[in-house]
Amino acid sequence: MADDVTLQKKARGERPQYFEDAAVDKNLSITLALAGEVAVLRDRIDSIERLFESGKPLSRAAIDAFVPDAAIRAERDAWRERYLDTVLRVVHQEREELEKRATETQSYSAAIELVEKGE
Repeated sequence: MADDVTLQKKARGERPQYFEDAAVDKNLSITLALAGEVAVLRDRIDSIERLFESGKPLSRAAIDAFVPDAAIRAERDAWRERYLDTVLRVVHQEREELEKRATETQSYSAAIELVEKGE
């Protein structure tokens, strides 16, 4: 049995801010916390379904003791990847737009430098 570990309840230091509006960061934090809970619940339901299909008795202990094999883990990882892509679609789209703008700005700046150099 593992030793009891006490974790601190709050992170040290200031919360990093990724967006201009702090409310957006808070909303994203809440969304990711809920997404994590959904992913855990989905894994637990998957365990229940697999135990049920195998004919094994269902109990909290059996569900907690269920250890997925490599194929099940791969299946769950693939689901989680698709799920997070869906949850974070807007964030990914915004990041892609910012990267596109940065590339365009760099290209524009490079063109200006070439013109200034007379090349």
